[in-house]
Amino acid sequence: MSNVLITGSNRGLGLGLARSYLEDGWNVIAVNRSQSSELDALSATGRLHCHTCDLTDDDALSQLAHELSGNSVEVLINNAGMMAKSGFVRDQESVQGFGHFNRQVWRQVFDINLFTPMRMAELFAPHLEAAGQGKLVTISSMLGSMELNTRGGLYAYRASKAGVNAIVKSMGFDLAERNITAIALHPGWVRTDMGGKGADLDIETSVNGMKHVIDGLTTADSGKFFSYDGSEMPW
Repeated sequence: MSNVLITGSNRGLGLGLARSYLEDGWNVIAVNRSQSSELDALSATGRLHCHTCDLTDDDALSQLAHELSGNSVEVLINNAGMMAKSGFVRDQESVQGFGHFNRQVWRQVFDINLFTPMRMAELFAPHLEAAGQGKLVTISSMLGSMELNTRGGLYAYRASKAGVNAIVKSMGFDLAERNITAIALHPGWVRTDMGGKGADLDIETSVNGMKHVIDGLTTADSGKFFSYDGSEMPW
């Protein structure tokens, strides 16, 4: 039975991904800062394995990787992330707009959006390699695309996602010999706590699209940036 590890699976897209993979018969390793009643409700399958830890604590992440040593992970989804503060995207300009630089806020955003995916990749590369053809998926955003930035703003979030795209591009080369396919994946603008009620997509549509992309990945796709609809995104 295949294993998928998902960070930030206690709500939103992560919860949707966990639910969908469970429905498909996978074992789901859910790694979160805290649990939720929605995630707990999925435990009846017997294939949900929850681990609670601070995703910005390298010692805690190392301990988790050690606990899971000997287990293959066919798909690792770096989903956990933050905008800056909770709320709809357009409400973030007072936090992330030009003229409002806050070093502590930027550190928090980069810590979870960039540093955690980097560390998770390093720690779980052996588990992905053990799968034979592991897939390392990091949830990015079109807001990290230089070419698609036509309105500015959201500096911290944009910069963190552009950084994620950069590390995924490098991993595409560095993990090739270990038969690990690494991609960045834009989920679309989704109606979650982060995306807001006015977003284009519901969670199910985004999740179904992302899973279709993940299922179809080959080693030739490594280092690329995809959208949930399967199209390749511009850097």
